[in-house]
Amino acid sequence: PEYTSGRRRMNNRDRWRVYKRVCAMFFLAVVALTIVQRGSINMGTPFELERLARMHASPADGPRAPPEEGPSLHLGLKSFWKAGRQKPKAKAWATTQEPGVTDDTSPGNWDVTSSNCSANLNLSSQAWFQALEDNFKQFMLYRHCHFFPMILNHPEKCTGEIYLLMVIKSVATQHDRREVIRKTWGKEQVVDGKRIKTLFLLGTPSNVEERANHQKLVEYENYIYGDLLQWDFLDSFFNLTLKETHFLKWFHTYCPRVQYVFKGDDDVFVSVENILEFLEGSSHDKNLFVGDVIFKAKPIRKKENKYYIPHALYNKTYYPPYAGGGGFLMHGTLARRLHWAAETLEIYPIDDVFLGMCLEALQVTPVKHNAFKTFGLVKNKNSKMNREPCFFKNMIVVHKLLPSDLMRMWHLVNSELNCSKKVELL
Repeated sequence: PEYTSGRRRMNNRDRWRVYKRVCAMFFLAVVALTIVQRGSINMGTPFELERLARMHASPADGPRAPPEEGPSLHLGLKSFWKAGRQKPKAKAWATTQEPGVTDDTSPGNWDVTSSNCSANLNLSSQAWFQALEDNFKQFMLYRHCHFFPMILNHPEKCTGEIYLLMVIKSVATQHDRREVIRKTWGKEQVVDGKRIKTLFLLGTPSNVEERANHQKLVEYENYIYGDLLQWDFLDSFFNLTLKETHFLKWFHTYCPRVQYVFKGDDDVFVSVENILEFLEGSSHDKNLFVGDVIFKAKPIRKKENKYYIPHALYNKTYYPPYAGGGGFLMHGTLARRLHWAAETLEIYPIDDVFLGMCLEALQVTPVKHNAFKTFGLVKNKNSKMNREPCFFKNMIVVHKLLPSDLMRMWHLVNSELNCSKKVELL
């Protein structure tokens, strides 16, 4: 009887353990499914990210170490998905540096720690302000808020001599575009001793209901790749200019030894080979700024247009010359000077034009180059030229392509193409 009673007690205990384990596994499965499904991405993405991290780890840099010492990548990923938002840990060398001590190898620090910026209510009573549309009222109330804290930072990207820094504007939910860029033209590499690095620029997710889920996925992506810069302002059309000013400040703070900067959107085709050929083809001064430059563009006054600007914000006939934001190339020295110009000007809601205003303040004229096609190869979107790989092979930038089209075009351009002649654009 005593043996039987003990066995019964042991069986009850075992059953209770099994029950607890099943419940815990079910709860974790529900949480994981909720995050992925409500995060508006396909089910395979987190696992694809882990797989790609292992497959595409750079041989030169070695495999990426997890943020915490000791555990394997698998254990690190498990700990990442623990409940509650984890604040990204700063690198030890970035946080232990003595204030005010900087040199070529030790970057400074992002000095904005608070986003406590209140609305400029003095504007509310003015007639011109009251006549504005609601989105412009909101813009004007917070126009004076120039800088915000960083959520994700990677100053190590600018360690040492960098020949070309590839910087891409993106938003939280466009993870598929970033994945394709990493696999194609944005892949970090060393070409003839020239180091090329890649970064993506993000604000905070704009979808209020899904913001926490989207942010968690952004942090997971950053955990794997370590190539996201994120600031604590909302990702919106008017805030694209903030992405411009924040990058310029970041670059000025952390990148004293970057020679050139390519800056573009996450839906463009880029030929790094042609960029290098262009840069090596002739000597370029420190005011180099080249792209698909637009001269004598007029502000759009039709309210239904995405780029509509009321006279109260800009009353001149023409904009200064500016490059289409799909992609442009500039010298690192000019990028650092642009930071100072951006700090002296009022924020403008169209980022391309704002950068043109900064160039004008520095008395620098951007250079138009025919290999930058930020409005497509030809205006007719249905033209076969827009899908012809031999034309893409001779370009530096072509805008715009869906991720699947970019991947297809990349493979075509880098295959054994039989193009009759290389167009003399470079």
